[in-house]
Amino acid sequence: MDLVARAQAIILKPKEEWAKIKGETTTVSQLFMTYAAILALIPTVAQFIGYGLIGIRVPYAGMIRAGIGTALIRAIVYYVEQLAMVYALGLIINALAPSFSSKQSQDSAMKLAVYSMTVAWVAGIFFIIPALGILAMLAGLYGLYVLYLGFATPMMETPKEKVLGYLIVCIVAVVVLAVVAGVILSAIFSVGRVPVGF
Repeated sequence: MDLVARAQAIILKPKEEWAKIKGETTTVSQLFMTYAAILALIPTVAQFIGYGLIGIRVPYAGMIRAGIGTALIRAIVYYVEQLAMVYALGLIINALAPSFSSKQSQDSAMKLAVYSMTVAWVAGIFFIIPALGILAMLAGLYGLYVLYLGFATPMMETPKEKVLGYLIVCIVAVVVLAVVAGVILSAIFSVGRVPVGF
């Protein structure tokens, strides 16, 4: 699999790309080692640069940035959390399949979880400038549409009338996972920010 071509196709032509993905035989380990582990580095490295080297301007406080050590640890934790969240989402998609008259398939569920994150991971480049991080988050909304198209392909052989409900339950799961991950990161890194000028 050509990682760049796949990422580009998922972003620009998701409906057609899901049809191709549905027919592919890819193991979960291949999916993570050759795709997820690489793309998840984009927001990880961008956040390290943004928060550890560039910093963020805070009114009346000046430029604030994490120390290099803190930024590096934050990046490592963020990277592991990203991969763990995607894996958990794949497990959730597969576990919920019978509830939506869908066929359980761990490989298909993981494809849905991993490939739908493509948009958010690529848009993670915006984290280089922390103030632009909101753009990466907005791109994540398009990622939800990509996920919807994956369900509609149908990757899990979901009946059309149950696709929306399945998607909504998965979105709730993603939001809960994201909030938990955010709380963990905030708790770990709420200290260690150093003012670098006024």
